[in-house]
Amino acid sequence: MMRKVLTHIITVALLLSAVYTMAGEGLVWDFEQTKIGEIPPDWKVEATNLRGKIASWEVIADSTDGEETKILGMTKVNDDFGGTFNICRTDSAQFKDGEIQVRFKAISGVEDQGGGPIWRVQDANNYYIVRANPLESNFRLYYVKDGARKELASAKVDVPANHWHTIKIICKGDHTEGYLNGKKYLEWKDSTFPEAGGVGVWTKADAITYFDNFTVKTTGHDEKKESRGEKP
Repeated sequence: MMRKVLTHIITVALLLSAVYTMAGEGLVWDFEQTKIGEIPPDWKVEATNLRGKIASWEVIADSTDGEETKILGMTKVNDDFGGTFNICRTDSAQFKDGEIQVRFKAISGVEDQGGGPIWRVQDANNYYIVRANPLESNFRLYYVKDGARKELASAKVDVPANHWHTIKIICKGDHTEGYLNGKKYLEWKDSTFPEAGGVGVWTKADAITYFDNFTVKTTGHDEKKESRGEKP
């Protein structure tokens, strides 16, 4: 009996290590253990205001700093309607307060470019989003409620396409700070979504964008499913 229990524990641990790595109190998805052409387990592809076929997301190989690595990308548009928000997210890591960081690289897009992380996600139509846009040279914080997006804060900043950048947000209660490449540009208070929710990444319309090293660190008494052995 004990041998069966130990075997089960080892199997679960191996499955978890294939999805994410632990970094201190945080979780890091580097996508290295996800198969090419797939998305991480417990992640799902959704869209806000979809009018046609949903966008394609998958893990692909990318050369970064001369080294090939795996990244998660929105790789095919399928519907370039300007009001569509493309989402790849997970509910298995619940986030309310703490820090989220992700690297992104804008590849292409005529209607829109770039993207960023989403958090406190209630469903495909309700969440917070901070994104950087190379076409508009800006960095903005929004909420999306019932599918409608409202701008909360904005900053003018150059965000060259086809280069890796790092977005970080820090949340505590109704207070949010937004950082781009280590510099704080955004700060705002909003209580539209006060409870914990899922996390993920986001692009708009035809913005082909790559993401890597998605990191979630929670503080306080957020619901942490990973502490109960579930796979983020």
